[in-house]
Amino acid sequence: MSTGSMITIGLIVVFVIYLITIYNNLVAYRNKFKNGFANIDNQLQLRYDLIPNLIETAKAYMSHEKETLTRVIEARNKASDVSKAAALHPEDAAAMKKLAAAETALSGSMLQFFALTESYPDIKANQTMEKLMEELSTTENKVAFSRQRYNDDVMQYNTYREQFPNFIVANNGGFKEAALFEIENEEYKKPVKASFS
Repeated sequence: MSTGSMITIGLIVVFVIYLITIYNNLVAYRNKFKNGFANIDNQLQLRYDLIPNLIETAKAYMSHEKETLTRVIEARNKASDVSKAAALHPEDAAAMKKLAAAETALSGSMLQFFALTESYPDIKANQTMEKLMEELSTTENKVAFSRQRYNDDVMQYNTYREQFPNFIVANNGGFKEAALFEIENEEYKKPVKASFS
């Protein structure tokens, strides 16, 4: 075997190793943001579990506010269903956009609910309600933190995916662009604050 052939084979081996490294890095970055979404999903599920308890406690005080209470439960149920679908494929940009829209609607209905509770002093004095609101507030903060971390991981994955020659491997390897998880309305991005003063 001639020296030229050995150099050619050596260059091919180095090139193949380089492509394998790019592919493996894409897998690692994708798994990192998927794990980040799993953290969000855990916090969302906790929040979805808290909301019915919160509404049930409020019903005793707000029986004539059924429309608002029903709207919150419907928004919660829709967000929970959409979240389950997104959890199966967090790399699916369409699923993440649906989740962001459902979470925006849920946040909006929760803000209306909290605004209503302000006009009921008895509900604010209820210890169960106070505890649930505190747990919800803590969970909202965890969701916001997890969402920021997930978005950072998605940005890192997308940046790596778009670089040359990585995009060639990404496009041929089925690594699609991932979507950020953003709540669309600025007002809904703020964590829920429970106030019982």
